[in-house]
Amino acid sequence: MTTNTASITIAPPTLSLPALFLKFLRFGALAFGGPVAQIAMLRQALVEDERWIDKGRFNRLLAVLQVLPGPEAHELCVHLGMIARGRIGGLLAGLGFMLPGLVLMLVAGWAYVTWVAGNLTLAGALLGVQVAVLAIILRAVVRIGHHIVENALLGVIAAASLVLTLLGVPFWILLAAGGLTYAVSHRPLVACAILAVALALATAIHLLSGSGDSLHAVQGIPVTTFALFVAGLKGGLLTFGGAYTAIPYVRSDTVGRGWIGDGAFLDGIALAGVLPAPLVIFVTFVGYVTGGVSGALAITAGMFLPAFAFSLVLFERLEAIVENPALHRLLEGIAAAVVGIIAATFVQLAYATGLRVTAPLGALAIFAVALAVVWRIKGAWVTPALVAGGAFAGWALFT
Repeated sequence: MTTNTASITIAPPTLSLPALFLKFLRFGALAFGGPVAQIAMLRQALVEDERWIDKGRFNRLLAVLQVLPGPEAHELCVHLGMIARGRIGGLLAGLGFMLPGLVLMLVAGWAYVTWVAGNLTLAGALLGVQVAVLAIILRAVVRIGHHIVENALLGVIAAASLVLTLLGVPFWILLAAGGLTYAVSHRPLVACAILAVALALATAIHLLSGSGDSLHAVQGIPVTTFALFVAGLKGGLLTFGGAYTAIPYVRSDTVGRGWIGDGAFLDGIALAGVLPAPLVIFVTFVGYVTGGVSGALAITAGMFLPAFAFSLVLFERLEAIVENPALHRLLEGIAAAVVGIIAATFVQLAYATGLRVTAPLGALAIFAVALAVVWRIKGAWVTPALVAGGAFAGWALFT
């Protein structure tokens, strides 16, 4: 007996708006293990089991989202919610998916400020966690670079971005120069002109600022709810290539302004890695530590606003936009520059962490073991295990 595959319905079931919200709230509560695990969970539930859309459409949708800024898994939820119940459904699906992580991170931020920050008995354990997180970030840089840096020119853009970021060149110059250079790389004279303009602009900014350390050039700016919203919005608009790409921009606008230290910043990244949420939820922790509940909500709203906006506003046009070859090359060049900026941020974080280490050999051992584990082993349990192991090793070595 043959099965008539044409009779299989490929469409979302009829769901009320509350039922849709609760469905994606459940997905959010189970969203451990980072974007790969989260996307796999959504694929299994809504494509394989419930057949909301066919596999080909899902793959095309995922390809579109991967070249846009924002956490892919969250944007995927917004799109699937729209397929089921229109724009209201997309809004509810996105809110449901992010809500568990947001609530848990608010609780974590409160606990950190109330009991952990300034507790000398926990200082060694926290330092161990921060060293382990550095290994996780380095592995992410390599993994992102492997997928983005596909030829020599993209490698040159990434390397130049790394060096120039460490020299204090503003990120927006590097993103623009990287994207435009790669987009017109078939016209060498135009590419050279773009690089010359970028170099002249960077030199002028360097001379006017009087300092090459752009990270600390804006210290003294007061913490405001609006400033935290803008910091999150910048990160949300510039997360090309995955959630780790938000780290340098948020760090520049918070650590760079003296609102939070590098140690607490890394603690937030560590917590985000073990909670059921997109990794960018670390901004909620940063916002809470620097500005309380209002600051946490403001920076989180800024971070997730582009993810909602791109999906809700441009839903019908996204595939047509990314089919443009010139735009595709522009985005590839920007993404390569982002790889260099993340790598530079890793160097800056490692340097700041190293200044607080009292036992360098012990720190190197924690870093080496964590790097070996994250390099060779995959699974949702890896990051929580490294955080726990780093805390124990740090308590033993640095306390």
